[in-house]
Amino acid sequence: MAESTAQALPEGLVLNLTDNAVAEVRKFIAAENVTAESGGLRVSVLPGGCSGFKYSLNIEDHGNEDDITAEINGVRVFIDAFSAQYLSGVTIDYVTAMQGSGFTFNNPNATGGCGCGSSFNA
Repeated sequence: MAESTAQALPEGLVLNLTDNAVAEVRKFIAAENVTAESGGLRVSVLPGGCSGFKYSLNIEDHGNEDDITAEINGVRVFIDAFSAQYLSGVTIDYVTAMQGSGFTFNNPNATGGCGCGSSFNA
């Protein structure tokens, strides 16, 4: 796993982004022509997936008024209150392997998951 940078967010939430994840997010932000001053990465947890919850990453022009917002290695991150309860301690990485490339989530709070790597239960 690549080096990660933890960022303490309000309300005791800690989110980790590896250097590889930060580099990829910056590429997506540039490709979407989103300004670093107002835009960033939305990290969310949604009901669904094969284990009950699934992770979602989106590049957005700006956060919502009620979002938890933090900067991690120069990347602005937006988290809604529902998702925050499931994201404390999560490490987001970007990996490249023979099977493909993509973001991975290591969640120490998950009580189970499935083979897809983006679905979990808590």
